[in-house]
Amino acid sequence: MNNSKSSGLFQRACKVLPGGVNSPVRAFKAVGGTPPFIERGKGSRIWDVDGNEFIDYVASYGPLLFGHAPDFVSDIIAYAAKDGTIFGAPCEAEVQIAELISELMPAIEMIRFVSSGSEATTSAIRLARGATARKLIVKCAGCFHGSVESLLATAGSGVATLGIPETAGISRALAAETIVVEYNDISQLQQVFATHGPDIAAFIVEPIAANMGVVLPAQGYLEAAREITSSAGALLIFDEVITGFRVGAGGAQELYGVTPDITCLGKIIGGGIPCGAYGGTRKLMQHIAPSGPVYQAGTLSGNPLAMKAGLAVLQKIKTEKSELYPKLEALGKRLAEGITSAFQTVGKPVQLARQGSILTAFFAAEPVTNYTRAKQTDTAEFGRYFHSLLENGVYIAPSQFEAMFISAAHTEKDIDQTLEIIGRACRS
Repeated sequence: MNNSKSSGLFQRACKVLPGGVNSPVRAFKAVGGTPPFIERGKGSRIWDVDGNEFIDYVASYGPLLFGHAPDFVSDIIAYAAKDGTIFGAPCEAEVQIAELISELMPAIEMIRFVSSGSEATTSAIRLARGATARKLIVKCAGCFHGSVESLLATAGSGVATLGIPETAGISRALAAETIVVEYNDISQLQQVFATHGPDIAAFIVEPIAANMGVVLPAQGYLEAAREITSSAGALLIFDEVITGFRVGAGGAQELYGVTPDITCLGKIIGGGIPCGAYGGTRKLMQHIAPSGPVYQAGTLSGNPLAMKAGLAVLQKIKTEKSELYPKLEALGKRLAEGITSAFQTVGKPVQLARQGSILTAFFAAEPVTNYTRAKQTDTAEFGRYFHSLLENGVYIAPSQFEAMFISAAHTEKDIDQTLEIIGRACRS
């Protein structure tokens, strides 16, 4: 694979960008090599500056439910940009998309738009503390909730990939206000609330963990989290930045039938433009300024480009959900079963975790149920697998601790071509 232009750009980038990238998850530090610099994307494919073509399963880490540059989104962005990109004032589209999100996720009676998933989780934590007058937050090891200072303790995703045990720059005071528990461990969660219950403002969790690789909630885990938090007078926050509108039109909360107090959203709701949001009951959200004393603001929040692009995507989800999600489920199942079969053929252990269109192939002999198990996977073997796929035209995230994302633009032909390449990788 020719990567001369990407290599040259990376050398220049390393002189002006930390590590040569603007997000650690884009770096190839864990797997070695030079990241391809992407020039364009369309449908299920991307092309780098050297002209290499890839079937893309990164999908910008989740937002591109309908693939790269779908015409209905590109057209609305171009049309909206002609009227202005930001006003610092309300626009009609933010009301329309808020109403639609509330319709699709009834737990969200009121919503506040922000500019990223990280900002959404930061604001949700502040709201929880303000509404409960408590200071402690409980989170799960391996669950990444964005670049939130008090939530970077034992985070997954890029932190796990780079092998950073704790992030520098976090004060002890902030760290002391975060209690970390193991994902899927009900008894540990019960013990923490039995000890610290009156001081806990909220338990924040990815209902389907997707930042230590995809890890599904054990049977009864989310229900137990709902009961434990309610009994303690604490709030339950679902971080659905990844799962929101990807695993279903109502997110993971609809899929599992568990209603959180606060929901954090991002990725898909911006239609490919930076956007995040947090929402909950009307009573709870009225704590947010200017209605209440919990202050949060943002110059770019609710900007018309993100609102109109996101509205177009959510409208399409609403009208096509009965066909869209069964298609994504079928493609996801086809890919997962094919990967499992390819590894079984050569006698190599692999564990597939999947929910709809998100999945992870773990290089492990035992199922991965939490962060401890995830860290025990064979990351060296993953690195070899990653490069074999990349060099043959399949682009996945350069980390064992990320998910593969399938879009509605992928076809059975894409999946079968991918499985052929994976089969060759396994045999080699």
